[in-house]
Amino acid sequence: MSADRKLFAIVATLIGVSIILSYSLSVYTTLLFDTNEFHFTLRQAIFGFLSISMMFALSTLNPDKWLKPLGFTLFLGSFALMVAMPFLPEGLVTAVGGAKRWIKVAGFSLAPVEFFKIGFIYFLAWSFSRKLGYHNGMGLWIEFKRFLPYAFVFGIAMSIIAILQKDIGQVVVLGLTLLFMLIFAGSSFKFFITILGAIFSAVVVFILTAEHRIARIKSWWALAQNSVLEILPSSIAEKLRVPVEVEPYQIGHSLNAIHNGGLFGVGLGNGTFKLGFLSEVHTDFILAGLAEEFGFFGVLFVVSIFLWMLQRIFKIANRSRNTTIYLFSIGIGLMLAFSFMVNSYGISGITPIKGLSVPFLSYGGSAMLGAAMGIGMVLMASKKANMD
Repeated sequence: MSADRKLFAIVATLIGVSIILSYSLSVYTTLLFDTNEFHFTLRQAIFGFLSISMMFALSTLNPDKWLKPLGFTLFLGSFALMVAMPFLPEGLVTAVGGAKRWIKVAGFSLAPVEFFKIGFIYFLAWSFSRKLGYHNGMGLWIEFKRFLPYAFVFGIAMSIIAILQKDIGQVVVLGLTLLFMLIFAGSSFKFFITILGAIFSAVVVFILTAEHRIARIKSWWALAQNSVLEILPSSIAEKLRVPVEVEPYQIGHSLNAIHNGGLFGVGLGNGTFKLGFLSEVHTDFILAGLAEEFGFFGVLFVVSIFLWMLQRIFKIANRSRNTTIYLFSIGIGLMLAFSFMVNSYGISGITPIKGLSVPFLSYGGSAMLGAAMGIGMVLMASKKANMD
């Protein structure tokens, strides 16, 4: 059986859109750093070509022979690199804000965490298919004991990502992916709610233990509070209201860029908020840049393509008879969906910004290659699914 050609074409389309946007939205950055106007476009095109080639190559492999070794290589190899990175010399790693997240390879910087996510999802899928299953009325305590080893592994990995690499966004995405994969693996809804409550409590404690995190939450709430408090009784609303001292710079310009785009946008290359008002718009704020230049219908087009991609991934999962492939495909789809949601909610002020890129759209080689690796493995696995 052949791999899913529609999924391959959809992802290739998204990569093509990202190359176009990387040219239009990076204009200020090229001027700021005095680089060639095609600098970011060429680099994105190279990573796009490599990503498409990788997906095609992986789609030709036999999943019975290659899926498991590749999944565990990504899981263990990327984990080892993340542990070793703080101890590597500065000539081999790139540090931002005191966190060493990228390894320098042939003139490019790659983030191991992007590949670790794929390996971690495969590890969960492989292990869940062997250890978990339908809860069949078992007690909450028994379910908790089944989950405890995964919580331990997750805690170690996320501690490295959150503390050593200071990348809370990835922790959020992987935590949500793990949580929902438990449901698809057969855990009870009661257990799901219990774990969700425990995670929420841990997040609250994590925020309250640092002044800068409290300040970021207050800054976000100051912008988002009006849309929430207006539906509450005035007596409660006034107690929850915080003074708006300084509007969050990035969010304010992001919302203005979205508003400026209207329905049809100002046209490719004609955006103004990318000209120093909204920094790094071709990376984390690419959806705001897209909204300004292509408008509501441009965003709708991209969202529709993205949803179509998710539909194909979940269809592969649904048509697979192999439990590991089923859970792995579900996990990849969830990871991509949560990454898109966290980014889009952040740039629109609904949730705090987490610094996550939009899969296959934002500028950046590591994120694109990592996501392409996941899609390539799903394409490989699709040969075992009945897609007719």
